[in-house]
Amino acid sequence: MPDHVIVTDEESTRIIRLRRPEKKNALTQGMYDAMRHAIDTAQTDPAIRCLMVTGGSGVFTAGNDLEDFQKASAGQPRSNSAVKFMYSLVQNSKPLIAAVDGIAIGIGTTMMFHCDYVIASTTASFSTPFTHLGLVPEGASSLLAPMTMGYQRAFAMLLMGRPVSAEQAAEAGFVNAVVAPGHVDVEALKVARDICALPAEALATSRKLLRPPPDQLLRRIDQESHLFGERLASPEAVAAFAAFFARK
Repeated sequence: MPDHVIVTDEESTRIIRLRRPEKKNALTQGMYDAMRHAIDTAQTDPAIRCLMVTGGSGVFTAGNDLEDFQKASAGQPRSNSAVKFMYSLVQNSKPLIAAVDGIAIGIGTTMMFHCDYVIASTTASFSTPFTHLGLVPEGASSLLAPMTMGYQRAFAMLLMGRPVSAEQAAEAGFVNAVVAPGHVDVEALKVARDICALPAEALATSRKLLRPPPDQLLRRIDQESHLFGERLASPEAVAAFAAFFARK
């Protein structure tokens, strides 16, 4: 399991690399725990000025590993590792960069709204098939997505599940730059170096001013998680999951 998330500190940047290519970097509870630990331990380390998350070349993440997710969510959807990871995203005080090459599904997309800078390749695509599975959005995306990209675009992506290309994501405002495939990590590290060169206290204070208050985001995550848990037991979700596993 540790090999599925590789954490390295390069200069002043902590890099979180997803490494489960045989499953398109689908996220397990253990992977969420590893990412959360990497974020949380960076908070008290003054040598770490910036965080970066990447899936490597060709894929970011296919979202939740649904088999693992179902097991972890049985009876306690609000206490699983995915929700704890979302809390860490909200409480993170250091600039977070995402390097997205290929698909970003589900939380692979919604975590973008917690990032401060997003680099995507021309082959990147973002999608959130929550309602197709009988579920609701998570990660405070029901609050952050409309704020970032406008209600109509957020409705089409979060509720209708329509995929968003890298170019469309840049136009919508949650991708900063679109680069050639295979170049996202290099470009993201350049951005990290620029961020790390800024005065640390001024950067931290200014970042707080730009972002919604953490308490507001945590309340929305709690609200979403409660509804998410209810939806998991609904006939719609049960049928959607059964159909998914039958196709698989």
